Amino acid sequence: MTIQIYNTLTRKKEIFKPIEVGKVRMYVCGPTVYNYIHIGNARPAIVFDTVRRYLEYKGYQVDYVLNFTDVDDKLIKAAHQLDEEVEDVANRFIDAYRSDVQALGVKEATYHPRVTESMEDIIDFIDALIAKGFAYESAGDVYFKTRSFKEYGKLSHQSIDDLRSGSRIQVGEKKEDPLDFTLWKKAKPGEIAWDSPWGEGRPGWHIECSAMAKKYLGETIDIHAGGQDLTFPHHENEIAQSEACNDQSFANYWIHNGYITIDNEKMSKSLGNFILAHDLIEKFDPQLIRFFMLSVHYRNPINFSEELLENAKNGLDRIKNAYQNLEHRKQASLNLAEDADKWLDEITRFKTAFLTEMDDDFNTANAIAVIFELTKEANVYIQQNQTSTEVMEAFQSLLKDLLQVLGIQIDGLEELVDEEINHLIEQREQARKNRDFQLADQIRDELKEKNIILEDTPQGTRWKRG
Repeated sequence: MTIQIYNTLTRKKEIFKPIEVGKVRMYVCGPTVYNYIHIGNARPAIVFDTVRRYLEYKGYQVDYVLNFTDVDDKLIKAAHQLDEEVEDVANRFIDAYRSDVQALGVKEATYHPRVTESMEDIIDFIDALIAKGFAYESAGDVYFKTRSFKEYGKLSHQSIDDLRSGSRIQVGEKKEDPLDFTLWKKAKPGEIAWDSPWGEGRPGWHIECSAMAKKYLGETIDIHAGGQDLTFPHHENEIAQSEACNDQSFANYWIHNGYITIDNEKMSKSLGNFILAHDLIEKFDPQLIRFFMLSVHYRNPINFSEELLENAKNGLDRIKNAYQNLEHRKQASLNLAEDADKWLDEITRFKTAFLTEMDDDFNTANAIAVIFELTKEANVYIQQNQTSTEVMEAFQSLLKDLLQVLGIQIDGLEELVDEEINHLIEQREQARKNRDFQLADQIRDELKEKNIILEDTPQGTRWKRG
């Protein structure tokens, strides 16, 4: 089976053919680290981590680069407001980013380059563009000559004349053309700056990714990914400066994830619906947040609400419960089933169906639907009079494997043994006698999560497996 990817550049699905057999070079635009990330930033982190996981599952070695923009106007402003050094602010929020995405099941990138550690590469890149006639220096700033790149607009599918009509030269800019964009910014008094052939300053935003992608992955990469909002101008400008400098295609496949809305409204600080990822992680299981994000195809917009998150929890619990029910049923299985081979073939069919959905532009929504069908079939199986331990272990193994591809862990969900259950029920009874109803409810909820249902009767508390 071959993977097909929807390429923003061509606006169609294309069969994935990496530059090098068995290896994928993938670059993802990372955060500007002046604050905590919000859930809109969390979505691409989860989505493209899943793309990476699936490529690795299919046998590819993935060189995965995610950068940190650790100097720019927002960072300088934040450092000034906090009366701190830019480096200290950046370090703190890089650590916060790593903590948040790690909780969400995101694997560490192969490389995490920082702008401040890539300054020589950026300056060399700009110097090459000037030498080739694609850029020019103006009063300490350096600009890219947008019209000099004849294919400008090919990613966002806009004509340069349409772009020209909406362009303006800002106060203080000395561009030759309103469409030209900044490669190097002259430093203002007191700002953090680096020496360059054009005077002290710092890079423009777009040039950073081009230089870092080239340094770590080469002049042409397989996949470039990011949020839909980056298509223009950021990724458009990356293409222009990279292809102008290197005389070859920059990225063969461009992948963009859709937006997030909050209760069907655009997320905005002014609307008061701005949700930081670390606040959400403190309130909800990070695995649930990841599961929710993957329940919608990555290119589609996703609406967030606590009600929808609760619905996702019910779905994830169904999967966990099926796994636990299999574990419990195994203990009573005598391996008397005569139709084990038929069921093992059926289980293999579910794996094929899952791979088919993921091969189709990483359709995690449909892949999760296959997992739901797998759990439904597992629940049907354990209701049989005769069951096979081999079949139940095959159900469990496939559930774990497919969820692992999505970055969802279900290890440690083995059933509580009867002795442990009875001990917890005794603790609950004692808590009720002590009128510690909070503890009693907590124990009931803990047992419920383990698929143990309590029934309080005049003769005492009885329990059963759900």
